[in-house]
Amino acid sequence: MNPDHVKILVARRMDQARECLDDGSYLLAANRGARTVVNRAYYAAFYTVLALLQTIGKAPRKHKGALTLFDSEFVKTGLIPREASEAIHQLFDARLEDDYQRIDPVQPEEAAELIGVAERFVQTVRDYLSRTGYLT
Repeated sequence: MNPDHVKILVARRMDQARECLDDGSYLLAANRGARTVVNRAYYAAFYTVLALLQTIGKAPRKHKGALTLFDSEFVKTGLIPREASEAIHQLFDARLEDDYQRIDPVQPEEAAELIGVAERFVQTVRDYLSRTGYLT
């Protein structure tokens, strides 16, 4: 793929991530939809992983595949810190639990913590993408 096209795809995915963080923060500030905040936190990180995978020409079809590629191509190689892997897996597990297993409501404090995890994850990857010339 043309390097300029890759940069465009990376920027669009990072825009999606920012939108998810903004939506989650807005809901949290309005004391609404803590369950949706968890979803937005995870998807912010997920879109960030998709942006990163574009840089190596990978576009997995499943969430688990994206996380596996992220770990093998970026974390195990030392390009992205191990803490970022822990963060994305924490967000993935929280979203799955919330969507499919959890009965009791998500508390605002938990949602706020997860938005913070997502913000730090997105920033870590954004810094990497900037250093490597994929974002300006």
